[in-house]
Amino acid sequence: MASLDPKDYAFKREIPEGDSLERHVCSDCGWVHYENPKVVVGSVVTFEDKFLLCKRAIHPRKGFWTLPAGYMEQNETTAEGAIREAYEEALATIRIRDMLALYNVPHISQVQVMYRATLDIPEFSAGEESLDVQLFSWSEIPWDNLAFPTVYWALHQYEQIKDQESFVPFTNADGDMLKKSFEILKR
Repeated sequence: MASLDPKDYAFKREIPEGDSLERHVCSDCGWVHYENPKVVVGSVVTFEDKFLLCKRAIHPRKGFWTLPAGYMEQNETTAEGAIREAYEEALATIRIRDMLALYNVPHISQVQVMYRATLDIPEFSAGEESLDVQLFSWSEIPWDNLAFPTVYWALHQYEQIKDQESFVPFTNADGDMLKKSFEILKR
């Protein structure tokens, strides 16, 4: 397969006709190489009153706890991606309930789609990207060792609506929740 890296071709930075932003444009044929945000999909997975968390085996934030989540693949829906990520990271077969939140993380060019999901049978183990996988009650969650602010947001937002059948999905945290979530990155 041919490379899609602009550095391997005669690309120049310019604003293509009909566009408003500078892009990599092929000097030979005019093809535009778009660099767009990545979509992350994941879930707050519960079994009874416990939360499924994965201890990261990869960077960034190796050794910290996260929700089963990762980048979408080509030709899958966000829900299919969340199901796949739960299996890859926790060897868990989950059932998606509904969308919990849509987070915008522009400083790293990500959009994160988080679902509420259930684990019907408590069967799981660490996949290749996890050092450990465990079920935690709310009071047992390793709050000081969460990998990312969005993990903190999703868990707290889930807790706000856990008994509700319907709700408006959440967006980025603000106020005190935002402040507390960024404190985890200092650890």
